[in-house]
Amino acid sequence: MRVITGEFKGRKIRTVDDLSVRPATDRVRQTLFNMLENRLLLQGSTVLDLFAGSGSLGIEALSRGADRTVFVESGRAAVRVLRENLHTLGCQESGEIIEMDALEFLRTESGTFDLVFADPPYSFPDTARLPELVFGGGFLTPGGYLVVEHTRDLTFESGPTWSAGPVKRFGRTLVTFFRNSPDETAHSHIPRHV
Repeated sequence: MRVITGEFKGRKIRTVDDLSVRPATDRVRQTLFNMLENRLLLQGSTVLDLFAGSGSLGIEALSRGADRTVFVESGRAAVRVLRENLHTLGCQESGEIIEMDALEFLRTESGTFDLVFADPPYSFPDTARLPELVFGGGFLTPGGYLVVEHTRDLTFESGPTWSAGPVKRFGRTLVTFFRNSPDETAHSHIPRHV
């Protein structure tokens, strides 16, 4: 797998041999980032990559000018590959790896990000809860985006604090974009209580 564009364009990144880890394909990453470019300024942004695997999404964001990416991954083999990828690209200082279950991270940690990626395994039972946890935990800045990759048998509706859509289909995979609802963005100066 290669980085598509930006500072690390064309550089190879290793993927995880574990079949349960499903790295985002070049086509998905290309389309996803093209859609993001029209919605979000990646230059200088902060990114959270949940279920990071080998880090392909967060690394692509760094390559395109993100200041910092936090990678959350619980699999030891994936963490080793991710650490190697950051080292190979020389971006260890811009990438923080947290070896933790993604749901546990969302329940217990804090932080604010311009962009949150969530690419859980297809077998993950709690994908439908991710918007509630991300928006409920105050992890997104005003104008920020949550991007969830999921199976096509799962559809999302807008919630009390988020707007769902657009949705892009790639075969049996869907990618849904979420952002703060207009009312939430207007009141986003209210500090988060932990």
